[in-house]
Amino acid sequence: MRLENIVWEARDPRRLGSFWAAALDADPLTDEADLFDARVRVADEVFLDLCFPRVAEPSHSRSRLHPDLRGVRQAEVVEHLLGLGAVHADVGQGDESWVVLADPEGNPFCVMDEREVFRDSGPIAALPMQSADPDRDARFWASIIGWVPCPSSGDMPALRHPAGVGPLLELCPEAGPKVGKNRLHVNVRPTGDDDLVDQLPAMGACPVGGDTDLPWRVFTDPSGNEFCVLDA
Repeated sequence: MRLENIVWEARDPRRLGSFWAAALDADPLTDEADLFDARVRVADEVFLDLCFPRVAEPSHSRSRLHPDLRGVRQAEVVEHLLGLGAVHADVGQGDESWVVLADPEGNPFCVMDEREVFRDSGPIAALPMQSADPDRDARFWASIIGWVPCPSSGDMPALRHPAGVGPLLELCPEAGPKVGKNRLHVNVRPTGDDDLVDQLPAMGACPVGGDTDLPWRVFTDPSGNEFCVLDA
């Protein structure tokens, strides 16, 4: 499978999607009343799509997934983002080397200081995901999306596209048990003759909901983080 999308629940897809497209220099794909999509191209065959579907009431739970942006010139990146509509945020980070901001709908994200592990990441340095068992969940995600272990920005397991480019998927020890629904999640898409979908429960994923006519199926990973499996 391919990790294809990062999805933000949005009250105003055009406003939120336009912010992130400008922040990440992403190419808009769709601009509809209820959906905004944009693409971050990292390499010829490596990309991530940013999806902003309209949701009447986005989750109020603290998200266990957020983007860390690459800050080659951190202060300049922060000023650019503030000019686009971001604001400073305090999530209890204390005196750290990264800067925490929130997007126009209040979703927190970080602007990282420059590090060697981010050299080929593109504009998104990492996708930290909270986990009840980081080593277990790193194995789970590696088996699904085919990403490989790599050095992380801290003391945590991390995965990266086998081409060695794009953001890190970092599995971070959770701050506490998962409560409610994540406001951000990822989507994966089967490729070729992929038959992993039916194997996901045996690998530790849990199906969410029954059969639907939607072109995706919802699962949670072993730590309860939602993700969707799109049609091939």
